[in-house]
Order: sequence, then C-alpha cells, then structure tokens
Amino acid sequence: MESSSLVSLLLISGLAVLMPLLAVRMKRVQIPTVVLEIIAGIIIGKSGFNLIQPDHALTFLAEFGFAYLMFLSGLEVDFGLLLPQQEEQSQPLYRRSVFLGVAMLASTLLLAGLAGLWLVKLGVSRSALLIGLIMSTTSMGIVVPVLKERRLLASEYGQAVLLAALLADLVTLLLISVVIALYQKGPSLELLVVLLLGVVFAALARTGHWLARQPRLQQLIDELSHASAQLPIRLALALLVGWEALSRALGLEIILGAFMAGALISLLSLHDSENFRSKLDAIGYGFFIPIFFISVGIDLDLHSLLDSSAAMTMVPLLILLAYVVKIVPALVYRLRFPWRDALAIGVLLSSRLSLIIAASSIALELGLLTPAANAAIILVALVTCTFSPPIFNRLVPPPAEDESRHGLLIIGDTDIAVMLAQRLVERGERDITLIGRRGARPFRSLPSEVRSVLCDECPPPAEVLAEGGAEHAAALVSLQGDEAANLALAQMARERFGIPNVIAVTNSSQHLAALRTMGVRVVQPSIALLFTLEGALEHPAAFDLLNQLHGIRVAEGRLCNAGLRNNTLRELQLPGDVLVMGIRRGQELLMPHGDTNLRSGDIIILVGPEQAVDEALAWLEGSCARVPRYEVELL
Repeated sequence: MESSSLVSLLLISGLAVLMPLLAVRMKRVQIPTVVLEIIAGIIIGKSGFNLIQPDHALTFLAEFGFAYLMFLSGLEVDFGLLLPQQEEQSQPLYRRSVFLGVAMLASTLLLAGLAGLWLVKLGVSRSALLIGLIMSTTSMGIVVPVLKERRLLASEYGQAVLLAALLADLVTLLLISVVIALYQKGPSLELLVVLLLGVVFAALARTGHWLARQPRLQQLIDELSHASAQLPIRLALALLVGWEALSRALGLEIILGAFMAGALISLLSLHDSENFRSKLDAIGYGFFIPIFFISVGIDLDLHSLLDSSAAMTMVPLLILLAYVVKIVPALVYRLRFPWRDALAIGVLLSSRLSLIIAASSIALELGLLTPAANAAIILVALVTCTFSPPIFNRLVPPPAEDESRHGLLIIGDTDIAVMLAQRLVERGERDITLIGRRGARPFRSLPSEVRSVLCDECPPPAEVLAEGGAEHAAALVSLQGDEAANLALAQMARERFGIPNVIAVTNSSQHLAALRTMGVRVVQPSIALLFTLEGALEHPAAFDLLNQLHGIRVAEGRLCNAGLRNNTLRELQLPGDVLVMGIRRGQELLMPHGDTNLRSGDIIILVGPEQAVDEALAWLEGSCARVPRYEVELL
C-alpha cells in the first residue's frame, strides 16, 4: 500500500473513532453514528475539502465494508418469522402478521412503482422499476435496535413490525438484484444465475444442517473456537468471501451474495452464540463498515445537486415520497392495531440506510441515475434514518413497568425447583407459587409458605397458570426438563400474560435464539457449570471466599430518592460494606465507576451484608414502590 493510501486510511480511521464519541455527546438528538460518518466523509471528500483521493486500496476496503454490511444484514433474517405463529392460529387470516406484511409490501411496491413512473418523467431516473424498488427499501439495521430499545421486540406488535421489515428487506433486495441483472445482461438465460444462487443456497443449507448433527465435528469446532484459532469466525468470513466470489463469477452484484451468506448462517442457527455475533459485529463495525459509510460521503457529489435548482427541489419531493409509500400501505395494520400504532409502523419502516445507498450507487454506475439524483437519494437516507426513530418513539412510547405486579411462579417438580423456593422463603419472600405435576416426590418437602398448584399436563395449560396467579405475577421461572415445553411456556408467559421477568433453563441451542428474541432470560446449566469450574481453576482464592461467605446477598433497587439524583457514585455513601455491582438504565447495563452520574429511575444492583443491603435499598428507594426481586444468598 502506498504512503498516500496509508495517510488517507489514517484520516478515515481517525474519523471512525471520533464519530461514535460525537454521537454519544449528541445523544438527545439521537443521530445514528452512520449518519455522522457519511457527513464526515462529505466534509473531507469531493463535496468538501477534497482531502481524500480514493485509490484501489481504499476502494477495495470500502467495497468489502459494504459487502460486510450486507452480510450482517443477512444475519438479521429470522426465517422463523415467516412460519405461521402458534398464537395467531385462532385469528382470521386478514389479522395475521404474514398476511399484513405481504399486503403492506405489495401496496408499497405498487405505490413506489407509480412514483417511479412520475420520477422518470421528471428526469430523476431512466428506470421507473429500479427507482420504485429503491424507494421501497427499508433498514432492518434501524428497525431492530429501535424495537429493542422500546422493549417491543418480544411483543405481538414488535413481531409484526419485524416481519414487515424482513419482507421489505428480503424481497426488495432480490428484486433489485434481478432488475440490475436485466439491465446488465438483458432478458437472457443468464438471468437464471439468480435461480442458481438459490439452488446453491438450498444445497448448502441442507449440507449445513447435516454437518450440525455430527457430534465429532461440533466438538472440534468448540475446541477451536477460542484463542488464536477462532474457527467459527474464520468459517463465517470464508463463507462471505466465497459467496462474493460466486456472485462475481456469475456476473451478479456482491450485494446479493453477501446477504445470502449472512442469511445462510442465520438459517443454520450458527449465530445463536452472543459471543460469536459480537465478534462479527466488532470486525465489521470496528473497521470495515465505517470505511464504507465515510467513503459514501467522500464520493457524494453535492455540487451537482446544489448547482441545479430543479435537483434541489427534488430532495423534499423524494423525502415526501419516501414516507408516503410506507405510511399509506402501513394503514393496513389498522385491521389489528390502533390507528396510532399502524401509523408508527409506516414511519419506522420509512427508515432507509444501507440497501438504498447500495442500490443507488449501483444505479449510478449503470447510468440509470444522475449524480444529482444519487446525492438526493443519499440525503433521503440520512433524513429518514435520523428522524423516523424519534417520531416512532413519540407515537409508540415504551410499555410502562407494571408496578402492581407481584409474586413469583416456579414451574417444575424437580428438586432444584423446591430448593429455589426454600431459599427464597429464607430470604423473606412469601408470594411464591410452585406449579408441577400431580404426585411429584419433591413436593413433599415444600415449605408451608409456598403455595402449590398441581396439574396433569406438561407444560401446564394457560388455565393452570392463571390459577397460579400468572395474570399479576412479576416473574416466572421455568425449570421443566422438556426443552420444547420450556419454550412454549416462556412464550405463553410473555405474550399471553405479559409477565415482565421470565427465566427459562435450557441447553438447547435450537431454542436459545427464540427465547432471547422473546426477551426471556436464559440460563444454560452447562455454561453455568463451565464458568464455575473455570473460576475454581483460575481463581481458587476468590472461589473459596465466595463459598465461605454467609449472609451476603445481591439485590437491586430503583433510585427514587430525590436527594441522590445527579450525584456521582463517588459521592454516594452507602451503609456498611455495600458495593454497587452495576446500574441498569432502561435496556442498558452500566459498569459503575466513581464518575457515574445517578439518574432517577436507575436500577442499582448492590452486594453486601444482608442488613446493610436492606438499609441501602430503603435509602435509595425512598417512598417509591419496591422493585420486584428474588434474591439469592451467596453460600
């Protein structure tokens, strides 16, 4: 690499470091980091100070960053959403998520196609079909984080929005790939290569499922997943490069190959491991993807846009169309949700980012868009992904915590279920119900303070859960031995009874992703045992200390004491030897340090002697309602 390339890469890398810091400082404005990266590219690129002259090295890194972004987009695909959902079976067809999602997508394509014909007459594009598909795109990368932040992802509403976004992303990507192939090759047999990619995808998926059932191979992969080997990451990257090479060899854009590589990993459930996914995210968002977005800004020709009054008029027109072609079709969700929620779906799905930028860039290369039109479309992406999430948040506020909920349900008739109930009773908890099968032996040693509900089925039906108090329960723990029963029970607890804190025990990687998608806290016994053994081996002194401590407990409380708001942890004088282990703020878990500012509503996680922890909780919470918690003494 030449020295000039290294200097340019250094400048881009420096901006990639600064933009997240700037996004944090502008948190109230809620501008996505990628928007700031594109703006930074505009400042140093041809529309600004022209400090960067792209060469082959930077062009390759930007293209790979784009491919990696589409790869991660493919990882977001949850094919399980396309299957009929059990809780929707009793609903009429027109109220089901798949029907509503397909109806919205069809309406969006129709409206966008009509808008494309109009834009061709205005000279924006030479292809009504392609510009219509570009306007039909959405961004899973925006939709998923917003739903997670608002704690809607596991809800009926969140799953409907997610399915609509998935259909829009998947179908428009495939259609854009076909249309581009049409313009590049014409209506010839070579278009069959798109179908050939589908055949390869299906063959690899079938082969991958077979390999996943081979115990020796799984053991080998597990052994080579750490330290310098990192075999799963190498396999994922090799799959990405392989699909890119195959797409190039068949004369297709890498946009489709990279997406299908990610979708294949998603289909094979290879992304269930949070550690695996976080490593892939770190590689992409830590280096390659920022280079792509900054390069988009560098190559953006704003001068051609600013020099033409007609082109400037085009920007508000495109922004208006971008919202109309999503909001109007989204009103079909009025068949299932209130008007406000249906409108919010259209607003959120109007967010466009990676796919619209990619498709616009390809259309520019093919001569189907003018540089001014390309710049206008990128501005549409910046505006929609900046303003759509805040508008959605105003239309659909996060579900309020129901402080009227109380009590714990423990589902299971094993010794561990009874032991958990006994320990909680020792901690002073009295509102505990244990649900299990009739005649189970462990129930004979159940504390008198614990209420028991017996049934003949596993998992217990909804009527039994309701009898146990599921409608007002604050938490539920599923300790059944049947993995499928745990999944069904967790789904019922979250979606039918709305229990906020659901914990399920499972060792099944097949069910892990589904449980986490529903917002269920998952305990994996094999992983817990592994960590315990690892701690005993690597930190024997700390392990012995924890096993010798009596009367030490972990608890959490909500900060409501007005006198403590905006104080730093350093100023917080907790009683006794109580320590702050962490702070939960919304969906974010903060690691505490002396300069951490406390905010009203923060959940403070404490550890220390029992009496001192009680005093600290009373001081922090003041007069507010206690946070439902089920603490465990460290023995």
